[in-house]
Amino acid sequence: MTQPPDPARIAAQLIELRTEHRDLDDAIERLAESIQADELAVKRLKKRKLRIKDMIAYLENQLIPDLDA
Repeated sequence: MTQPPDPARIAAQLIELRTEHRDLDDAIERLAESIQADELAVKRLKKRKLRIKDMIAYLENQLIPDLDA
C-alpha cells in the first residue's frame, strides 16, 4: 500500500515551482523584448515554463482528497 502524500511537502514544492514559473515568465519577457532575441532560448524557456505548470497541476491534484477512499 502506498503512503498518502505529505501535504506540507507538496505545499513547499508548489511554492518553489510557482516562484520558478513566475521567474521564467519574467526572463521570457525580458529576452523577447531584446533586439537580438534568441528564439531558441525563448522556446526553451517557454517549454520549461509549461513543464513547471504541469508539475504544479499534478501537485495540486495530490492535495485533493481521494473521494473513493
